[in-house]
Amino acid sequence: MKSLIVYSSQTGNTLKLAMAVYATLPGEKEMVAVDDAPEPEGYDCIAVGFWLQAGKPDPKAAAYLQKIGTTPLFLFATHGAAAESAHAQDAMKYAQNLAPGAQILGTFNCQGEVNPKVLLKIRNKNPKPPWIGDADAAKGHPDEEDLGRLKDIVTSLAIEKLAGRMT
Repeated sequence: MKSLIVYSSQTGNTLKLAMAVYATLPGEKEMVAVDDAPEPEGYDCIAVGFWLQAGKPDPKAAAYLQKIGTTPLFLFATHGAAAESAHAQDAMKYAQNLAPGAQILGTFNCQGEVNPKVLLKIRNKNPKPPWIGDADAAKGHPDEEDLGRLKDIVTSLAIEKLAGRMT
């Protein structure tokens, strides 16, 4: 299995997730920042990680997702919102819609600590974004528990893929 992990990260949160995906995936693999990402053809699986901007994947990750075509795809994201919040879930659905031909293998949402300077600026906005109430709980994330959950998901998906249960 030849896999590509593409990530976009401003604060290092999504990079931590990308490193966990890379460490967990079996077979031939490469990990690159979205700015250096190759064309998606020729890979058996692509994992794309992104941060949220205005409730959507950041612009660079969004542009890359539109190139995916029919390649099997795993999505992972970091954000200030609670992982199960409507804000985070809607953003993941939006990301999936950017790659309509791809077989979505799975997704992973994770809180990521928001840069304190950005947080201060956003707290002074009116109206406030829907995730601002969750931002304090994002401090210290992604943590080892988050990374462990991600690794478990990736391991499960890889086993299914290798066993031929996913095409």
